[in-house]
Amino acid sequence: MQHILQQTTDHDMNSAAPLPSGKKVLIYYYMFGETLGGSDYLPLLFIEELQRRGCSVILALDWKSDIEHAINHYGIELDVHAVDIVLVKPESNVLRRLDAILPFYRTRQLKKLAKDADICISCANMIDFGKPAHHVVFLMRLFGDNAFYDFFMHRKPLSGLSLFKRKLRTFLAETILRPLLGMRSTRTIIADRREHIYVPSQYVANTMRTFYGDFNCTVFYPPTTFDIPSMEIERVPLRVIYLGRVQKEKGITEIIGIVELARSVSGQDIQLHIAGPLTPGEYADTIKRTVSEKPWVRLIDPVYGDDKAAFLLGGTYAVHARRDEEFGISVAEYLKAGIIPIVPDEGGSMEVVGNPELTYRTDEEAARILARLLVDETFRQKQADNCKERAKVFSFGQYMKHQNEILDRIMDRQVPA
Repeated sequence: MQHILQQTTDHDMNSAAPLPSGKKVLIYYYMFGETLGGSDYLPLLFIEELQRRGCSVILALDWKSDIEHAINHYGIELDVHAVDIVLVKPESNVLRRLDAILPFYRTRQLKKLAKDADICISCANMIDFGKPAHHVVFLMRLFGDNAFYDFFMHRKPLSGLSLFKRKLRTFLAETILRPLLGMRSTRTIIADRREHIYVPSQYVANTMRTFYGDFNCTVFYPPTTFDIPSMEIERVPLRVIYLGRVQKEKGITEIIGIVELARSVSGQDIQLHIAGPLTPGEYADTIKRTVSEKPWVRLIDPVYGDDKAAFLLGGTYAVHARRDEEFGISVAEYLKAGIIPIVPDEGGSMEVVGNPELTYRTDEEAARILARLLVDETFRQKQADNCKERAKVFSFGQYMKHQNEILDRIMDRQVPA
């Protein structure tokens, strides 16, 4: 194990010492990359609060990270020099490739660290600490169970040779290798009633229960990283926006089609502004070509900070198209910016909006909702009021209240219902 930061002064050594009533907490996270998101915010907020409670914290990471940059980015008040930061991935490239298939090395290091920890928390999905722990579900693509990920993403079941290969790999890993190496699978951890899972939405909880059966879980909405500053920005009445990655799974072409149909139905000159990173490839070329043919659509580079706030505050409506969203941070940001979002009738985004009058089954239904918002002032005002009230659920204060309730129970060794 490699310690990334060392306590080199008497002050640092003293600040690292826990208060007499403190506990030793092991937190696992994947890494803090150059691009930071909501999933990076959560472990830092945990550590900040745990330090305030007098706990000593060990932060186990897969990869070396610029944690001080992340702390400064979010404006979090924690003493990084009082955190024992440890890498749990092997340094050898060969071992890293093997560990990517079956993370024996990482699991072994985490189990060693967990032996001396009073509490173990994974902020990156299910982890085998060798003892009962708390696991926060984040990126589904890193969930740790390919069969469940396919199920979650509504992919067609494998068949033929592909199905045989997966079953063979699963049999070898779960029946032979994992037991031999003393490792538990994702499914085994979820099924263990001593473990507790924190999911980003009721949608994820229901989907996991459908696939795995009942398990101990608590819905824990992730922190939305962006609060809207006070700015003098004129809201454009006929502007629809989309903020996020411009990728096929985000349904950008569907969003364009919905707005185009709403223009036809309402007779209004609706404008669509799309802001976000464009992943190079065939789909990006399709989007660029489509935008060039429709003067009412504008494609904007990624926006951050005040530019992002201005972009959000300048819109009046938003259309979201992804149906298998774990949560929907961008949708929560729409609400906080005073935008009325229209979302699919499934997935985390539907749960964020919490309003059936703004959810749709088909693109045609979405277009009708958007058109009605434009021509029916009573309906529009009602939805605006509902969205303003719903936005309060995703305020930073509400997040901290829920986080601290969860930490209270964890520290008291009580499992939330």
